[in-house]
Amino acid sequence: VVSLFILWFLVIVGVVLFSQAQRRIPVQYARRVVGRRVYGGQSTYLPIRVDMAGVIAIIFAQSVLLFPSTLATFFPKASFLNRIFSQFIRSQGLWYNLSYVILIIFFMYFYTAIVFNPVEIANNLKKYGGFIPGVRPGENTAKYLDYIATRLVFAGAIYISLIAVLPSLIMRTFNIPSYAIASFFGGTTVLIFVGVMLDTMRQIESQLILHHYQGFMKKGKLRGRR
Repeated sequence: VVSLFILWFLVIVGVVLFSQAQRRIPVQYARRVVGRRVYGGQSTYLPIRVDMAGVIAIIFAQSVLLFPSTLATFFPKASFLNRIFSQFIRSQGLWYNLSYVILIIFFMYFYTAIVFNPVEIANNLKKYGGFIPGVRPGENTAKYLDYIATRLVFAGAIYISLIAVLPSLIMRTFNIPSYAIASFFGGTTVLIFVGVMLDTMRQIESQLILHHYQGFMKKGKLRGRR
């Protein structure tokens, strides 16, 4: 029991760290002189998350893996095709987990290609006078961002795949009979739990900052009246 609790704690910590992990690409804006005013010249960064897809890749992969179980119902139980499709139904089976990992990696890249457009980002940076130090604006910037995103997505895909198959590994290692119990140590349950927890903490933090700012403004008004 103690070892399972320690494992659960380590999994939660790992998911929290990877959920917030990002690569910060330095971005610098050129100075522009308009009349007597100088615009730009500041430095900032472009954040690229490690797990852009997150739990969505797991949900898509699970949806695809449900299709063989549906096909198995159309064939007799003793048939060869039924036995093949039944291999994908067992969550502890080798073919199921292997197909699971391949689908997660595919959907991680597929979803990232939809939400992350390096060409559009590079064009926007060039339009507003921004550039990445050491990289030429335009096409070279797009290639650089695509290279960075591809490497980060691969690392995120390995992490998401490990979290997804972790319940099956725990069931085999600790002889846990129920998949529902093992799912507390990985899979969508942990990812959704950590995601909700982080969003709640961000909302609480934003509310505290807002109330602190409002209190500061009220004090300033009272001092002004005096």
